[in-house]
Amino acid sequence: MAGKHKQPPSFKTETEEREFWESNDSSDFVDWKQAERVRMPNLKPSTKAISLCLPVSLLEQIKITANKQDVPYQSLIKIWLAEKVGVV
Repeated sequence: MAGKHKQPPSFKTETEEREFWESNDSSDFVDWKQAERVRMPNLKPSTKAISLCLPVSLLEQIKITANKQDVPYQSLIKIWLAEKVGVV
């Protein structure tokens, strides 16, 4: 679209906005050639707490390994899970 872009509608909810952008091309609303890269170093990914039951002996082994690597055991579990599913 040369020069003129539409104004996006106002949204009452995040869900309404998400549905809109899932079915509309943003290039109709934004001139991406004018976009600039930005850094957001303090942006943290969303997390959700879960409950996970582990055998006591397994948890103790994880804690020992984490201590040897000088990382919190919860962080070590997250690292291992991310590696296993190929996120890192």
